[in-house]
Formats: sequence, structure tokens, C-alpha cells
Amino acid sequence: MKVAVDTNVLVRAVVRDDVPQAEVATRILMDATLIAVALPCLCEFVWVLRRVYGFQPTDVAAAIRTLLAAANVEANRPAAEAGLAVLEAGGDFADGVIAYEGRWLGGETFVSFDKKAVALLAAQGQPTLLL
Repeated sequence: MKVAVDTNVLVRAVVRDDVPQAEVATRILMDATLIAVALPCLCEFVWVLRRVYGFQPTDVAAAIRTLLAAANVEANRPAAEAGLAVLEAGGDFADGVIAYEGRWLGGETFVSFDKKAVALLAAQGQPTLLL
């Protein structure tokens, strides 16, 4: 079966706080011939692991890298890597994804009121503007 996975399935498989659901989640992820992981799903996944379960950025990044390394996973890997670069630099995964997709859509400069996001993206050599 080819599946589009929801955030809660990924969370159950990683956190395993509900054993029956974790087993179902793991089984579907292992048995699927294709797992489509949308960028909003990855952004939610990071948020839930960090805010709800208190995962450290390095642990979240490791979970995402493990997921992306699976042969049956399809995702926008360049956007995910952009998010991981910002996450691992101390920022928000979603900011890296937003900046990446914005460039892909034709935007030239990342603009934001978020000082930290602008600073981290500028440090990566991206054109930014703090509003």
C-alpha cells in the first residue's frame, strides 16, 4: 500500500507512548511500499517532539534523518535538509522549510519579524531582511 502519513503516526512510531498505536504505526510504516511525508507533516512532527515531548533538536534531527533514509519514504528532501540546517543551528525547522520553499517559488529574500530566523538564515548565506 502507498500511504500519505499523518503526523500522529510518525509520533506514535517514534515516541511509543501508546504501545498498541505504536505497533500499528510501526507496522504500517514497515509494510507500506511508499510513505509520502508532506512538509507540513514534518513541521508538525518537529513541533510535537520538541514542545510536547521535550526532545532535543539533535534527537529530532536524528529521527527525521532516519525517516528520510528509509527506502520507501518520499519527501521533499532538499526542503527537509534546509529545515534541518536551521534546526541544528538552533532555530526552528519550519523557518528553514519556509525559506527554502519561498526561494523555490521565486522569492529572492527571506523577510520576517523573527530576529533569530533572519540571523540564522543570513549566517547560512541566504538573503534576508529583518522587518
